Amino acid sequence: MIKATEIVHIPAPPAPYFLDCGYAVYNAGDQHPNRNNIGIFDLLFIERGTLFIGEEQRQWELKAGQSLLLLPDRYHYAVKPCEDRCTFYWLHFHTICSWQETLSETPATLPTEEHSRFFKTAPYSIQLPKMWNLPYPGQTYQLMDRLLQYSAERQSSAYWLQQQTFEELLRMMDLRQLEQYASPVVTLAEQAEAYIKNNYRSELTSQSFSEALHFHYNYITRCMKQVYGMTPNDYLLHHRLEQAKLLLLKTEWPISEIAKEVGFRNAPYFSNRFTLKNGCSPQQFRKQYSK
Repeated sequence: MIKATEIVHIPAPPAPYFLDCGYAVYNAGDQHPNRNNIGIFDLLFIERGTLFIGEEQRQWELKAGQSLLLLPDRYHYAVKPCEDRCTFYWLHFHTICSWQETLSETPATLPTEEHSRFFKTAPYSIQLPKMWNLPYPGQTYQLMDRLLQYSAERQSSAYWLQQQTFEELLRMMDLRQLEQYASPVVTLAEQAEAYIKNNYRSELTSQSFSEALHFHYNYITRCMKQVYGMTPNDYLLHHRLEQAKLLLLKTEWPISEIAKEVGFRNAPYFSNRFTLKNGCSPQQFRKQYSK
């Protein structure tokens, strides 16, 4: 579990995207430039020496094998000049999503309503440590060297190679991908989500959740609300209605058959819940996309 550092939560999709990168060499007496509200994320990987840098009220002495994520809307400044030769990689990236910085693995809220307009599931929260001792510094430097090499290639090929390598780097830094940093709250919420997706056609009860996941239903509910902003029943209803949308678009099945297929016993109740969520009836929804 990460201690003594903030965690930056970035919902995906859409995934953050790569902008540019570089390799900096600071000799004794050189220092990082002061910048304010640059509008993009600035990720630093120290290869050698010590970099003295601050963000707002926080200050760090970054050494070889450490990383720091500087945030788009903050003031970044040099605490003091380098005392010896310092080399580091830097990477700029951006996201159009609303991101959060917290002191825990679980963000206070996630923009599920914003995402549900475009995507069929709750967003995944990429969890990047603010300051970190890189578990695999050699692999990190190799990925950064690869990104630098791609910058010399034609844009038509470099764009995809850079984005792919950047996402590999993000995956390596995402705390949710690393077992030693896994949050019990997030882990249980994800298990509950998978259970719902695998069993949404069946009748799910608080007892069935508890038996399947080996936790009290109240605790499961607390974890899901923290991670997804929804109770298990809310998520179950959400997922059933999203599956119903797919069937309305891809089949000519009667509404009553679709209702039964996605787990509703009563077709009028299904139509009522669908209308409340989407602002139109199942028939109207289907008609929108029919010739």
